[in-house]
Amino acid sequence: MSDNPPMEAYRYPDGSITYPGHPVGPGGEEAIDTVDLSDYTATVLTWTTSTATPPGVRAPNTLAIVEFDVDGEPVRALGQVTSEAVAIGDEVKPIYCEELREPGAGIREPASQEWDGYQFEPL
Repeated sequence: MSDNPPMEAYRYPDGSITYPGHPVGPGGEEAIDTVDLSDYTATVLTWTTSTATPPGVRAPNTLAIVEFDVDGEPVRALGQVTSEAVAIGDEVKPIYCEELREPGAGIREPASQEWDGYQFEPL
């Protein structure tokens, strides 16, 4: 059992799953369950590399849109990739990261934001 927070998606009565979760799902109903996407692998649908990143974000910063298959239901997510070596169709797994960016580099008070989250690591 991991001590990391879940990569939590919401499941709705119509079977759809969204990440991030929303108060009301695509069918207009409230969520009935959650799914921890960190228990799954995903496929890279597309990716890009940003070389002009915000303060505190590594440069270059490779981002990908990935798709999870959760019991036959597609769930898409956007996030950083741990490597610049990524291609469409690659399989990735979510990896918890305590600092997705350097807290002291931005203009906002560091304590006012969350800095952790998930990145995708090519398998």
